[in-house]
Amino acid sequence: MNIAIVFAGGSGVRMGAGVPKQFLEINGKPIIVHTLQLFQYHDMIDKIYISVLADYVPYMKELVDEYRLNKVADVIPGGETAQDSIYNALKKAESENAEDSIVLLHDGVRPFVSYEVISNNIRSVQEKGNAITCTPCFETIMISKDGSHVDSVPYRKETFAAQAPQSFYLKDIIAAHDAVRSTPTKYENMVDACTIIRSQGIEAHMVEGNRGNIKVTTPEDVYTFRALLQYKENEQAFGLGITNRIGNGRKPL
Repeated sequence: MNIAIVFAGGSGVRMGAGVPKQFLEINGKPIIVHTLQLFQYHDMIDKIYISVLADYVPYMKELVDEYRLNKVADVIPGGETAQDSIYNALKKAESENAEDSIVLLHDGVRPFVSYEVISNNIRSVQEKGNAITCTPCFETIMISKDGSHVDSVPYRKETFAAQAPQSFYLKDIIAAHDAVRSTPTKYENMVDACTIIRSQGIEAHMVEGNRGNIKVTTPEDVYTFRALLQYKENEQAFGLGITNRIGNGRKPL
């Protein structure tokens, strides 16, 4: 099985909206639905598990029904942290699927990952054991410990921005989570799944992501996402939308 684990437990503080950012409507539907449809209409994805704030589980289930997201196997309440939320969904997937299933961990507010990136994640897990979606950095990265002084400047050609999905065999990522959770510090400084597996001495393998795969976190990101949607609609209108292969809520032919 190829399983998407979509986590959307954030409260949306940085967005400043009245509802969590994943439920903001863009072009007539919530951001998380835009995200889920990428996996719903992908030929290689078999199941989807969603982790959201406990108070929003009933609403998320309503959205699943409304948008006919029939690959969704369950909606799980999130935990105290993002990693706790992901772990909850992983354990639910473990209880219902084979341990050698492939899981793709994806932010609910990354609604523009391409069809090819999802496919390449699955292939990388099959060939190398995991997949960390990244893009090369175009801007120079500064390292600063205090936020005021530049401590070092790494070579730009050696810097990459992590995206999602980050993908693994189900048994491997649960084992890494269990090892981290057994330590006194647990998820402290564990910003993502890549950090977790690296803490266990596991080599991480990179997959090139697509430039439009933004994380909608601030109001400015909403404008960017709207522009990307318009770009995709223009591609489809002129018959050029080949790379994504996913229409606006319609299954590709």
